[in-house]
This record gives sequence, structure tokens and C-alpha cells, in this order.
Amino acid sequence: MIVRDNSPKIRQARQLERKQGRRASYDRILIVSEGSKTEPNYFNEIRSLFRLHTANVVVRPSEPGTAPIQVVHYAKQLFLDGDRHRNIQRLAFEKVFAVFDRDDHESYSNALKTAESLDGKLRNDNKQVIRFQAVPSIPSFELWLLLHFENVQSQIDRHEVLRRLKKHIPQYEKGYIGTFNMTREHLGLAFSRAEKLGQHNSAYTHPEPYTAVGILVQLLTGLRT
Repeated sequence: MIVRDNSPKIRQARQLERKQGRRASYDRILIVSEGSKTEPNYFNEIRSLFRLHTANVVVRPSEPGTAPIQVVHYAKQLFLDGDRHRNIQRLAFEKVFAVFDRDDHESYSNALKTAESLDGKLRNDNKQVIRFQAVPSIPSFELWLLLHFENVQSQIDRHEVLRRLKKHIPQYEKGYIGTFNMTREHLGLAFSRAEKLGQHNSAYTHPEPYTAVGILVQLLTGLRT
């Protein structure tokens, strides 16, 4: 008689093996965000609409906290150690992104520099050097959403960003579900406006507006093409 090992550890290992076997051929991407709802909802919506495999695109909020340096450290930890409770394998990505806002965070600049120091220094399970990138927004993630409707090119605080965004999406609140679909028809405008901002400003030119979210969105929406 064959004895089958049905222990939780064995079952979990088999689940991970099956999941790894179902991965698609495009890059595996880990996104860790400052926000617990807004950014995960947005990126998960893209993943769903573009039918990106859940084994290739993993989106997680920063569990230790919302300070930018905590987001970066957690992204590094999740890449290196994985999370067996969430079926995230260690070293199982080609690209890692840490998404956070400038706001009034004291660790913002340190987070940027830490992410830069990790870029090209870590290797994945295929022994490939991975990209590790910060995805900052000044003042907040909502600037990226506002750029779908307005050409913001001058200083603006997060309260004004939210006030103006609500003119275009009156029901918008933090954690709102369906934001990508509601802004999708203006995605091209947002890309061009964010690119224009990047020609004059950078992640280090606070308080001038800036967002790198468009770079990540372009990557995600183009994965299957």
C-alpha cells in the first residue's frame, strides 16, 4: 500500500510547484505599496483587466508600515524570503517595485537611495540580476489619477489634488474600487503629462509635482504584447 504524505507542508509545497508551472512567459513582477487599499486595488484591477497571471504579477501592501523606507525594506524582504502563507516564493521575480508618496514622510529620500542601491544588486531564482525600483509620487498617488483629466505642471499639495480629482470622479475615496476602468480612456493623456513632468522634475525635486506610476502602468499594460 502506498502511503501518501498529506501534511500541510507537503501540500503547500505541491501547490507552489503547480503555481510555478502555470506561470506565463513574461516577467514576474512584485509590487509593494504604501497604501493598503488604493494602490493594491488599482494595480490588481489592471492585472485582472489585462488577464495577467497571478503568479507573474503579485501586489502586496507594506505590512510593517507606510513610511517609504518601510515599503522599500518590506519589498526587499518579500523578494528575498517570500511568504509561504500567501504562496509567494522567495527570489521569484525579475522586477520589484516599491510604490510610495512623498507627503510629509521623513524617510522619503532615504527610501529612494535605498531602492537605488538595491537595483541590480539582487539575483532571482534563475540567477538573473533583478531590477529594484522606487515608484514615488509627489505629493501623492492621486496626482497620477488627476493627470488623466488635468495637465498639472506646478506645485500642488495632496489636499488640492484630491479636491480637484473629485471634480472628475465625485465618488472617489481612498481605497475606491474601479479607478483604473474609470480613467482608462484618458490613459494616453496621463502618460504624456507624466512624461512631461519628468522632463522638468524628478523624485528629488519636491515640492514640484512628479509621479513614476505611469512607468509601472505602461509596463503592466504592455506585458502581454
